[in-house]
Amino acid sequence: MSFRKYELGSYEEMVESHSWDVPERYNIAQDVCDKHDRDRLAMVWEDWQGNERRVTFGELQDLSNRFANVLEAEGVERGDRVATLLPSLPETAAVFIGTFKRGAILLSMSVLYGDDGIEHRLRDSGANVLVTDSNNVERIPQGIVEKVLVMGDGFEEKMDEASTDYEMADTSSEDPAQLYYSSGTTGKAKGILHAHRYLLGHEEFEFCHDVRDGELFHGMGEWAWAAGICPLLGPWRYGAVALVYAREGGFDPEEQLRFLAKHGVQNMFTTPTALRAMTGVQDAGTMHPLPELRIVCSAGEPLNPEVIRWFRDQYGITVLDYYGLTESYPLCGNFPGLEVREGSMGRPMPGWEVSILDEDENEVPAGERGEICLRARSNPHYPIGYWNRPEDTEEEFGGEWFHTKDAAQLDEDGYVWYAGRADDVIISAGYRIGPFEVESACLEHPAVKEAAAVASPDPKRGDLVKAFIVVAAGAEASDETAEEIKRFVRGHLSAYAYPREIEFVDDLPKTLTGKIRRVELREAERQKKAGEAAAS
Repeated sequence: MSFRKYELGSYEEMVESHSWDVPERYNIAQDVCDKHDRDRLAMVWEDWQGNERRVTFGELQDLSNRFANVLEAEGVERGDRVATLLPSLPETAAVFIGTFKRGAILLSMSVLYGDDGIEHRLRDSGANVLVTDSNNVERIPQGIVEKVLVMGDGFEEKMDEASTDYEMADTSSEDPAQLYYSSGTTGKAKGILHAHRYLLGHEEFEFCHDVRDGELFHGMGEWAWAAGICPLLGPWRYGAVALVYAREGGFDPEEQLRFLAKHGVQNMFTTPTALRAMTGVQDAGTMHPLPELRIVCSAGEPLNPEVIRWFRDQYGITVLDYYGLTESYPLCGNFPGLEVREGSMGRPMPGWEVSILDEDENEVPAGERGEICLRARSNPHYPIGYWNRPEDTEEEFGGEWFHTKDAAQLDEDGYVWYAGRADDVIISAGYRIGPFEVESACLEHPAVKEAAAVASPDPKRGDLVKAFIVVAAGAEASDETAEEIKRFVRGHLSAYAYPREIEFVDDLPKTLTGKIRRVELREAERQKKAGEAAAS
């Protein structure tokens, strides 16, 4: 049985055949899990110690029903927030699905978040329940969440006592389902609220991944970001099997390739950072062959042409790059069987009204730089808005166009070429990092008087976070102080958003009103790194 709606063809054929069919009543859990036969394989799971599990959709249906019943017993109502702080386990996926079944809103957090980042998300969302494990429960401030369920400490008993029967909430496609947090240029990370219908907008699994029934699909992203959760849930809509690897810690490219080769991965979502790391594996294609691999797609940041060529040399496959943001993705993509222009993010996705506009929201001619914009409310992925921020919601989503703040230009054939951020947000290793959050964390260190965080070019991460620091009176601008600040910010903010480089300066460039001119620092840093690269 095929759950696909479209067949691949020319770009013009795919655009012409596209239509949005959003049912009035829709629940993600039904579409990704409960519609499947119980004995159908849903997941092949392995952890870093070599433990393996094979999970059927029947098991997921039972586990998620049990969890929905646990939520009901805990007093969770429709629209309440259920937060998770868990590794990638089959039970974690069941918690996601059970939350949707209850009609609650899922907030999945990464164990890479610092304690301050976790606390902010829990407080800002007003989470009613948190599911975590014994390794992370001590990181949760006392009293911040009324109900804390701990895997390995009573959670399993509650699940065992709960029924495997559950009447799924009769949700509208417009009802809220998922809350993601994304960083901007000012303030702390903002919650972006998506309706159940948002998953229907993820047709990249048809148009880019060409997902097939029963295919073994691996998503390399963590289950805390849209680019981690959607490559888990999206392929399940089409009957694919999720191939999941639970890592011990950081990304090990050789171990990742070993895992993929062992299981015979057939379709894969990854990131430019992961691919760049793989280029350091000697004779990767020979040592870790992937003969069954058909499609590889990448997103999160621009994909270097040399990385595309490396992967093609090793595995005979051209990586397909696509593009989007937590608010809406993917806006653009490359498609199997069509020309890939290395370095381009491809063409607008079928059904997505994407244009390159100037400051007056007029389309710019081919070859001229403008901003990537999406016609507001033109597809089911469009968000409900920012969590508890009606003014921000109206400003960002209330007009005719959603402004991505990413600059690009079109070529004569309609391919989109990324030209950089139009604001100060830092994209490093695929993570979207708000400079304000980094600066605020730096300022909490007693040695820091002023701080400015900007993107600095890096061959492995695309960009890395660099902080320019003015030291406080009595503090020493030394290597030891720099390392102290790095460790401090890493512990307070996250394991990916801390400054990997620190430069001490006497003062920071500012506007007449006292705002730090990050753009000046950023451009100077780019020129400096370009000069260093040319000299090497």
